[in-house]
Amino acid sequence: MNKILVFFAAGCLGGLANSIVVWLFGDFGITSSLGVEISPALTPNWLYPRIVWGGLWGLVFVFSMFKSNLLLKGTVLSLLPTIVQLFVVFPFQTHKGMAGLELGLYTPVFVLFFNWVWGVVTALTIKFQK
Repeated sequence: MNKILVFFAAGCLGGLANSIVVWLFGDFGITSSLGVEISPALTPNWLYPRIVWGGLWGLVFVFSMFKSNLLLKGTVLSLLPTIVQLFVVFPFQTHKGMAGLELGLYTPVFVLFFNWVWGVVTALTIKFQK
């Protein structure tokens, strides 16, 4: 049970880091300069679900088979929420097209990077908790 709590908390921290990076990229105009319409406001209503989902996704670290390579572990596991975001959330929940391409051509690249941040922060948090 302790491991599950650690994975959830680490995922929440990863979700917070991911959210701050997404917000900063939008606030600094990085996403819009590349034609991607991702520029959220940093509000509790936007932030809270992202942190909770980050925690839930953190539970996938239970199944990790990359015990020795931290960067590989975070990178590979970050592909799971990326796939869901691109091929479930964008097309069916937000109606922004497959892979969110209605938000801009480089949307998949940004989603891949933002979720990589989540994966690496989550993996580091788990590693340094021990």
